[in-house]
Amino acid sequence: MSLMPEDADPSGQRAAAYPAAANAQANRVTFNRLELHRILNLYGRMVADGEWRDYAIDFLKDRAVFSVFRRASEVPIYRIEKDPRLARKQGMYSVISATGLILRRGHELERVLLVIDRKLAVV
Repeated sequence: MSLMPEDADPSGQRAAAYPAAANAQANRVTFNRLELHRILNLYGRMVADGEWRDYAIDFLKDRAVFSVFRRASEVPIYRIEKDPRLARKQGMYSVISATGLILRRGHELERVLLVIDRKLAVV
C-alpha cells in the first residue's frame, strides 16, 4: 500500500531536497583552481620522490584542508589549510605539521608552500 497518489512523481519529492543541499555546498570554503593546481603540482613532485603517497581534501564550513600522508593508515604529515577568517590577520593559508605545529602562515599560497617544497637544495 503506497502513501503517495498514483499520479505523483516520486523523483519530484527528491528534487525538492536538492536546493537545500546546493545551498549547504555554497557555504563551504574550497580551494580554487589555481590553488589546487599549485598544491597538486607540489604533491606530484613529492610522490615522484617517494616521500608522499596519499592525500585527502576536506571542505568544511570555516576552512578547506588538504592533508598529505606518507601512508594511508597514518595521521597526515602535513595539512595545508585555507581559513578565510584569518585573511586580514596572519593570512588565510597555513602549513601545519603532524604534531600540530604551524610551520608557516601567510597571505600567499606560493610563499607558504615553500616551507615543504624542497626543489631548491643548497649543495
